[in-house]
Amino acid sequence: MNSSSPPEATRAGWPPWVAGLLKRALRMVVLGVILTMFYSWAVPHFRPRQGPAGFAYGMLHGAIMPMALPALAAGQDVIIYAEENTGRTYKLGYTIGINLCGVVVFGTAFWTPARRKADGAQLKR
Repeated sequence: MNSSSPPEATRAGWPPWVAGLLKRALRMVVLGVILTMFYSWAVPHFRPRQGPAGFAYGMLHGAIMPMALPALAAGQDVIIYAEENTGRTYKLGYTIGINLCGVVVFGTAFWTPARRKADGAQLKR
């Protein structure tokens, strides 16, 4: 008679897909809290000292803009762009910054390491 124990998720009463969903949701909440704290610190430090914001500030502002979502959802009224800017070059930098940040933030939030066999072949999920 085989007396092997059931998997952890079954023992706890959660189907494996629910446990995975809860882990991802918790990861997103923790990431949101960390990003809100960083954004609140970063905004006052990332403004040009004199003159309008140019390409480099546009990239920086674009990179931290997605981090504003948790702060806005938490009720903070945060600044997401420089009103005094150089125009096209600032907007180009802003757009590039948003896209790069999106790749990093959402890429890491949904990335799961690949499981591999001993011989190096990838397992089916």
